Amino acid sequence: MNSGFFRLPSLLLAALFLVALPVQALSEKDYSKLNVPQTAGDPGKIEVIEFFSYACSHCNDLNPALVKWKEKLPVDVVFRKVPVSFNRPQWAGLSKLYYALEATGNADKFDAAVFAAIHRDRENLFSESGIQAWLGKQSGMDGKKVFDAWRSFGVQTWVKRADEMTVGARIPGVPALVVDGKYLAGGASNEEMLHIVDELIEKARSERKPAK
Repeated sequence: MNSGFFRLPSLLLAALFLVALPVQALSEKDYSKLNVPQTAGDPGKIEVIEFFSYACSHCNDLNPALVKWKEKLPVDVVFRKVPVSFNRPQWAGLSKLYYALEATGNADKFDAAVFAAIHRDRENLFSESGIQAWLGKQSGMDGKKVFDAWRSFGVQTWVKRADEMTVGARIPGVPALVVDGKYLAGGASNEEMLHIVDELIEKARSERKPAK
């Protein structure tokens, strides 16, 4: 049998060789450093923060991949979501909705449902009455309890702090992923952005190791 039958074309061999190469080191185009570092909730862990809004279509697109990515986080990494309003009253109402869900223990279960309500079902969640009506239709949730939280002073305070944090970090747009309170990930696609976040986690971890 002709051994040449088993030889891969040179271009395919080159492609396989490239795939086997180690990942390139982060470059300046992959991330930027925040001028004002953000304080983590748990200084002992590397924190990844997603600045987002339920109203943002790009945040909606990222969310499914982000949910899967979070499931594989190392034990020394924690994830936190920070809703932004960018001084838009309708977005502020959605920030309140996120914190109301979080305060009542419903954030993980209904996070994707809020995105779907806005971007797939075209529900009106941009007004108090619209949010109240939508909450009342959700099974597996005490809608009144969540709406009471939505109107509470505590949730309003959290939204104010989130807005202050967004301004302090100079977040230009969403979704934005910040690693260890100081690195803002870049990326031309959701997959690339999450890959850069993984690399930034490694960078932050190496910087935390004591010098020998």
